[in-house]
Amino acid sequence: MAAWHQTLGGCVLCWLATADADGQPNVSPKEVFAVVDEQHLVIAHIASPISVRNIQQNPKVCVSLIDIFVQKGWKLMGHAKYVNARDEAFHAHAKPLLGMVGDQFNIQGVMVVEVVQAHPILAPSYRFYPDSTTESGQIQAAMKTYGVRPVKLI
Repeated sequence: MAAWHQTLGGCVLCWLATADADGQPNVSPKEVFAVVDEQHLVIAHIASPISVRNIQQNPKVCVSLIDIFVQKGWKLMGHAKYVNARDEAFHAHAKPLLGMVGDQFNIQGVMVVEVVQAHPILAPSYRFYPDSTTESGQIQAAMKTYGVRPVKLI
C-alpha cells in the first residue's frame, strides 16, 4: 500500500464519509485525527453522532485528507470501529488525540479506521499541466486565493 501515512503533515482537516444501514451517505469534517501506523488512523468523536451511528451500522468508510496549499492528499478506504470513552481500549486509541485537544474538547470516543486502500488525490492542474505545475506554484496560488502569507519564524 502507498505511503499515505508519511505525507499528511500539511493536512489539518479530514472528511469522513460513512453510510447508514440503508446506504444513505453522510460526509462530515473532522479536525482531530492522527496516524497511528501504516494501516490505522484514529479520529476523535467530538460532535459526530451521525458518523458514530453509521459506523455502528456499517463499518465501511472513506476518509479524504488534503493539504489545501499543495493541493495533494489521500483518499483512504477501509473499515472503522467505534471505541467509546467508557471502553477499556479507549485510552490506548485516544492517546495521540488527547494531547492534541488538551482541555479544548471533550472526546466522547474514537473512530478507529483500518485502511484497506489508499489512493492519492491531486488537483487537476497536476494532471492537465504536469510540466508547469509545481508544489511551490500551487502554494503561491492558494495563498493568493485565500489571502494569506507565509509566517516568518524568528
